[in-house]
Amino acid sequence: MVSVTTASARKHAAILDAARELFLRNGYGATSMDDVAARAAVSKQTVYKHFADKEGLFTEIISGDVAQDRAESHALIESMPDSTDLAADLREFARYHLGNVMQPHLVRLRRILIGEADRFPHLARLWYRNGPERSCAMFAEWFTALGKRGLLDVPDPMLAAQNFNWLALSIPLNKAMADTREDLFTPDELNRYADEAVRVFLAAYGARSASSGKAAT
Repeated sequence: MVSVTTASARKHAAILDAARELFLRNGYGATSMDDVAARAAVSKQTVYKHFADKEGLFTEIISGDVAQDRAESHALIESMPDSTDLAADLREFARYHLGNVMQPHLVRLRRILIGEADRFPHLARLWYRNGPERSCAMFAEWFTALGKRGLLDVPDPMLAAQNFNWLALSIPLNKAMADTREDLFTPDELNRYADEAVRVFLAAYGARSASSGKAAT
């Protein structure tokens, strides 16, 4: 016999999966809670039992994607402030970060949010707070700690964090916003962008030895 809790969890997951599919296919404005209920094969009352409204449903999708990203990269996130090979660790993270952001469903979600920002500005702000803003806050914490260890020279950790984020993301992500093909970049090409971002970042922010003038890596 299936427990009530297990059945409820399955319905919750089914609703989220259905909503994600419909939002990505039709956009936020053109997707209704009736559509979600039909796609998830549950009643509309069941959808509202799990989610108060469409915004709440959309919010959980965004939050869930962010939480999954953090869970998958947890070890590297936790260890970065104590790095003993900063260049290598930053390259590893930049590769992961860029590869994650460039996942086709996340690129499509970004396009939808940008396209509907004028009609649903609160959703665009929600995504920004949960995505880029939260990531940059985490990077700023890293760089503050690494600066105290003498590995980076970061008078403005948040600005350094924003530069690191967009050095890695800007070129491939900007192209992906205008080109809907899902095979724009090979993994090797994305890794090249990530590695070059780290090289440029350390050239600008790497702590410099007074005697050698070389950036510490």
